[in-house]
This record gives sequence, C-alpha cells and structure tokens, in this order.
Amino acid sequence: MAEWRGSLGAIVEPGGVRFRVWAPQPEDVALELRDGDGWGRTVALEREEHGYWSGWVKGVEDGQRYRFLADGAAYPDPCSRSQPEGVHGASEVVDPGAHRWSDRGWRRPGLENLVIYEIHVGTFTREGTFGAAAARLSELCALGVTAVELMPVACFPGRWNWGYDGVALFAPAAVYGGPDGLRWFVEAAHREGLAVILDVVFNHFGPDGNYTGVFSTQYTTPRHQTPWGDAVNFDDEGSAEVRRFYRENLLHWLHEYHVDGFRFDATHAIRDESTRHILAELSDAVRTGTPGERPYLFAESNENDVRYLLPTAEGGYGMDGVWADDFHHAVRTLLTGEREGYLRSYAGTAEELARTVEQGFLYEGQEDLFFGGPRGTPARTQPWRQFVYCTQNHDQVGNRALGLRLDATASLGERLAAATLLLLLPQTPLIFEGQEFGASTPFLFFTDHNPELGRLVTEGRRAEFAAFSAFRDPALREQIPDPQAESTFRRSQLRWEEAEYGAGALTRSYYEELLRLRREDAVLRGVRHGRGPLRALAHGRTVLVALGDGAERRLIAANFGDEDESIAWEGAGRGGIVVCSDEARFGGGGRSGEVAPGKLLVPRRAGLLAAVHGRG
Repeated sequence: MAEWRGSLGAIVEPGGVRFRVWAPQPEDVALELRDGDGWGRTVALEREEHGYWSGWVKGVEDGQRYRFLADGAAYPDPCSRSQPEGVHGASEVVDPGAHRWSDRGWRRPGLENLVIYEIHVGTFTREGTFGAAAARLSELCALGVTAVELMPVACFPGRWNWGYDGVALFAPAAVYGGPDGLRWFVEAAHREGLAVILDVVFNHFGPDGNYTGVFSTQYTTPRHQTPWGDAVNFDDEGSAEVRRFYRENLLHWLHEYHVDGFRFDATHAIRDESTRHILAELSDAVRTGTPGERPYLFAESNENDVRYLLPTAEGGYGMDGVWADDFHHAVRTLLTGEREGYLRSYAGTAEELARTVEQGFLYEGQEDLFFGGPRGTPARTQPWRQFVYCTQNHDQVGNRALGLRLDATASLGERLAAATLLLLLPQTPLIFEGQEFGASTPFLFFTDHNPELGRLVTEGRRAEFAAFSAFRDPALREQIPDPQAESTFRRSQLRWEEAEYGAGALTRSYYEELLRLRREDAVLRGVRHGRGPLRALAHGRTVLVALGDGAERRLIAANFGDEDESIAWEGAGRGGIVVCSDEARFGGGGRSGEVAPGKLLVPRRAGLLAAVHGRG
C-alpha cells in the first residue's frame, strides 16, 4: 500500500513530529511532553486557519507521551493514535512506518465471495487480546470464512466494553494490544486469506472520556437529536472540520492498519441534511484515497433504504451492502414465536421468510407496526451480495435481557435448517462468534464505567425491559445481569472446547460442508453474481428456494416444522440430494430427503440442498 501521512494528531515526519489539533474553543493551546516520570517540557503551538493549532517538534520519536494544554488544562489528543493509560491518560506518538508489513501480495476476496465472521476481541478468547484472536484465525479459514468483522476496537473507558462507547477513535484499545496488536492481527488474517472489516461508530461519542468538547463544542450539534443526545455535527457551523476528522479517521485505518473495509454503526442515527451526505463523502474519499482494490463499505440501518446501495454519482451513499435485519427477524419469529419490541412487526410465518429472501428486504414501504409508519423502499434490482443476512449478531443476542443465543431458544434441527438458508443463499452471510459450534455462552451487555455512570447504566439496562412480559415484575428485572459486574463480561467469553465434541463438533461440521458447497458449487456461485435467478415459496413451515434457470438448478429447503414435508414442485427433470442436515454425520436421524420430478421431500426440522437436472 502506498505511503500515506495524515494531518491530524501526532504525525511522524523525518527528524521529528508534527502535532495538530482542531481547537477553535480555547484562547491558547500548547503541547506538553513527558520526560521520564514527569511533564518537563512545554511547546507553544501556532494558531492556523479554521481553528487549528500546530507545531513541529524536533527529535520526538515513536513512544513519546504527550498531551495538549487547552487554556492551561491538560487533555489527551482527540486524534491520538494510542492511549496506553486509558481514555483519561496521556497520548502516545505512534510511528506507523515502524511496522514492516509482509502482506504486499494480499488481495481482498470479491464481494460475491464474502462470508463474514463477527468477533468481539474481548470475548472471542479467554485472553481477550488481538494476539489471542489471531491464533484462532486458521480455524475460521478452515471453516470457510473469508472475512473477519471486528466489533469496534477504538479506545473505550474501562477494562471491557462492547466498543460502542469509544472516545479515542484513532487509537486501538490498549487492553486488546494497542496499535501493534491490531497490526499483527491484520497481518495474520491476511496470511490466512481473511479480510478484516472494522466496525466504526460515527453516530455518537461515548459518555466517558470524550474530551472533544473541550477543544470545540462544534463536534456535536443540537440541530438533531439521537438516542445518545446531540448528534455528531455534519451539517451545522464547523461541520467541515468534523467531516475532515471522520474522513481522516477512515483513511488512517486503511493506510496505517491495512484494514479492508468498514461497517458503519447505526447509520440511521447519522443525521446530515447537507447537499452531500457524509456517507457519500466518506465513500468517495476512501475509494479515491486508497490505491488498488476498493475497500468494503457496509451500513447498519433499520431503514431498508435503497439509497445506501446506489452509487454516489446517482445520489446514493455508495455502500457495498447493508445489514438486512428483516431476514433475522423473520427467522427468529418463525422459530420462537417471539413478538415483542420490534419483532411485533413480523408475522413469524414461512411465507414471510420466503418473501424476504426473494425480495432482499421484507419492508419496502408498507406500514411497520413498531415504527408507527411506512418503512423501507424496494431494492429488487440490487445485487444479492448487497444484503447482509444473519441469524445471530451482537445486537440480536446481546440486546436480549439474558444475552441468549438462538442456540438456547431453538432446537438443533431448527438451527441447522436456518443455517442452510443463511449459508447457501446468494445474499452475504454473517456468522456471530461461536455460532458455528452452537456456543452455550451468552453474549451479555457489559461495561466498566466509573461508579456513578455505571450505576446509571445498570439501572437503565433493567428499566429497558420493563415493558417485556417476562420482566414486568421488578424482582425479575433484578435478575438481569449487571453490565458493570466482571462476571457478566467473563460469562460472555467463548469456550472453544465446545467445538471439539458432541453437538458442537457436529454443528461445525455442517457449517464447514455448507461453506464448502457455497465456495465450490458452480450454480450457487453463478447466482451470486449480480441478481441471478431466485424464486422462493412456502409450504406449511417449509421455505423452498429455487436457484438458477438453466439445465442445472439448485433447490434449498428449510423445514422448520414437526412433520416431514412433501412439496409439489412444478419443475420437471431428475435430481438428487447434495446435503441434508438430518444425515447421521451431522447428528440427525439418518435421512437425507428425496427429490423427484414434481416432488421434493424434506425431513422435519431439517435443511437440504438438492441438485436438479433438466429444464422445467
């Protein structure tokens, strides 16, 4: 990757370091450097246009601790590359050129070939570090994964956190291994053939350790409100410099850490009424500001808005894909019958799930009961790869009161049937850490805030579920794990030994087989290019998906019912079962289903793939 040098924070240059901070608020800004155990050196900074202050200091090197003095008070750098003492401590100079990369020949997998695996670094292993996570990457490669998506790694307060409370947005968390740890992780991933997608939070700052307001109150604006308060300022006075901050943040991850793309958190809460939306600006910036292959860009949004997927030249945001949660919601309501919160907008039927698969989105502008109005737009001409589907992710597990995975609320047969759809459909699949072996560990909501803020978080977490039938009794709400307790975090860490025996090993073997077929089957591969032919229908509690329109076609079936399903199928020709989750090798009852002209037999609570020859 070509050499890149940023312009914000501490930028290492030949012979010294250039320090620059956007600080229109204070009357005076200076730099303070730590010498030995004390702060013995102060350097005056010069005022620049647009509210910046900067200075070049000779002889400063990698590892130097520093902080800014704003009207005499000391604060960490908002663009710090490292916070080894935590979000309230001194910043550290980082020389990205000190790392000698060995991934020069690395090429990112094509979008049609992405199989994403979501990781929380702190819970993926018992050690909870980049290094320990890197040691597990070969297992993900063997599984058939092609990309690892890291939940936010920017520095957050305390020892553990989901990452969405990040405040030092340029600094990889020291508790995970800091800048060096992340670089070694990315390099290890590339050696295994795995892309690295970074989850970034541009919709709010965390509540503890955010010092941006000391330097400028224009980082946020009361013009828009979000669930976290005033919105990040992308369209009010001073927004040009805020946009520069986030633009440079993405470029820094790409150039200084060689990440392969981004998942933008809760983009519906990124409020911007400018002529050009910030997401479109960022999309163009990272694609013109990086040589070679384009980085991946994905949005997490509940809007079902096709605008995210359109090129910026057509007024879109230029995203490669969106988290299309309708699939998850349709699967979960069908399997569990849950209908509270946003799930009340879903009927929990096979017909609804089939319609979601065929369309991409379920909601395309019709009335949504939970949102209280129309939601969504049609996106029926968009490539299948642009819809990121999952049956579990950090939100859908961790935002449940007890952090229960689908593994705890659905049978093994039902989960494998759902996996058949997830991993063989042409949409982009996302697997949540441990899902591939049916992890028994929950994924709970956890924080490590200061006592006062922590108390508010605990109370708020329990009050959040007061409207849910299972927790209307205040005594029951007290049983919701305390986010502040260390035990809550520790309980969420995976037990990798579960993948080695019993149902865990059988489940993993089924995932491996499905991902092998996804990778090797010519028809499945062909349909993933663009928007290849796909038809979906429901029969009882079975969803049947027909792929392709030539002499060679594939049928994917998932039976979520308690009875075998014999489905009349209009296509003529001969066929055979390629794989079925009910086979004995996957711990099933030893049946594989049957395909014949005009009929498909799907065992109860099972998923299968059938190959069909001849034209119908």
